Amino acid sequence: MVTERRAVAALRVFLVLLFGILVVFQTLSLPGQFAHMAKESPDLAYLRWPATAVAVFLVLCVQVVIVCTWKLLTLVKDDRIFSPASLGWVDAIVWAVGAGWTVLLGVFLYVGFNADDPGLPLLLFLLLVGVAVVGLLLVVLRALLRQATVLRTDMEAVI
Repeated sequence: MVTERRAVAALRVFLVLLFGILVVFQTLSLPGQFAHMAKESPDLAYLRWPATAVAVFLVLCVQVVIVCTWKLLTLVKDDRIFSPASLGWVDAIVWAVGAGWTVLLGVFLYVGFNADDPGLPLLLFLLLVGVAVVGLLLVVLRALLRQATVLRTDMEAVI
């Protein structure tokens, strides 16, 4: 069985890799892809910069989640996860997911009203529902963390 310390270390390695890959996507791949699409489809070239901005923003939301997760892992390592400090980092994750969901909703509505084929709107709807589930799950987990923090504080006051 993987120990907590090894799991935290492994997760940190993967978080660094994911963050690095996202920076490459954010700075090179996504802008380049949308520039290429504008050249290939001049009739859709007007979407180049809005699509780039939306994609970069969504990647930024994921990066915020990664940084906050890193900070929460530090609290886990220091055995301070059940403290008020952790709630702020969880709140930042919830806000990042909420901001990403809101932008994704805008993209879904734009694509849905302008689509000829139902494939992309259905895929966006799937993503929208998936992100909503993750966001609501995070809200529930935040409530559990808050309750555990209160219980631990009460237990420490008794001892």
